[in-house]
Amino acid sequence: MTANEPVTPALDGTPLTHTDSVSDRVSRSLPSRTRSKPTAAADPTVRLRDVVVDKLDAMKAKELCVIDVRGRTSVTDFLVIASGTSTRHVKAMAQDVVEAAKTIDVPPLGVEGEREAEWVLVDLGDVVVHLMLPRTRDFYGLERMWELDVPHSESHELANA
Repeated sequence: MTANEPVTPALDGTPLTHTDSVSDRVSRSLPSRTRSKPTAAADPTVRLRDVVVDKLDAMKAKELCVIDVRGRTSVTDFLVIASGTSTRHVKAMAQDVVEAAKTIDVPPLGVEGEREAEWVLVDLGDVVVHLMLPRTRDFYGLERMWELDVPHSESHELANA
């Protein structure tokens, strides 16, 4: 793999490369209305998101995606989704994310799926990390679900139907 070979597309369709900084990758993968401002580094949620993304990037996560769900759910602020090349890779990434979060005093609220390691969820509160095998990720399609932009009134009507 060359230094300028595209790694994974950002949500805006531009390719991300290994030469992009991680903050450039995250910023470009978020819709323009949710991109972090330069002062956002002081925000502990953004800092946690960046620590997670940096760790996953260092672990060679595949198809790394960050989805800003602030204003869409009260459960979390960011979803970080990535694929691993094997169950061992998925499990190792999950363990490293937990350790990285602990270094900034954010212990996980829970970790699920470590035994099978086809889909490991690491709940860090404001950041929820989904690490999956590619076939599991394709089957469940979390990105597709969160990219749907249903207005609140319509989603309320659908829920009551």
